[in-house]
Amino acid sequence: MTRHERRRPQRDRNRPSGTRGRLAIALGTNRSFVSQLVNPVYAMPIPAQHLETIFEVCHFSPAEREAFLAAYDRAHPGRRDAGEPSAAMRVISLTVPDLGNARRNQAVDAMMAETARQLVRLVAALKD
Repeated sequence: MTRHERRRPQRDRNRPSGTRGRLAIALGTNRSFVSQLVNPVYAMPIPAQHLETIFEVCHFSPAEREAFLAAYDRAHPGRRDAGEPSAAMRVISLTVPDLGNARRNQAVDAMMAETARQLVRLVAALKD
């Protein structure tokens, strides 16, 4: 296990309740993906395009970012250089009714996230 992989569970424990959900929304994924990222049993490197989003959602200090990126680069040489630069992300809050069922609420959350991703793709394709 690499040094940055050992740091993930500790970092996860230091974050407030709901961080996995906020990360999942910010990354456009589900909570199980975030759980895999923080679980040392899985040898899954964090996708490079998600690093900045994770740093922002988890409130990494500049020193923590630098230390994490140094460990990440040692564990995965060239990985950050290989991908596309990630776009800056922002969070939009939307209030919806509670459906009284976790599965239904999660389905609405997933639909809203997917709708937002599709809208962004459509708007990005428009010519100014």
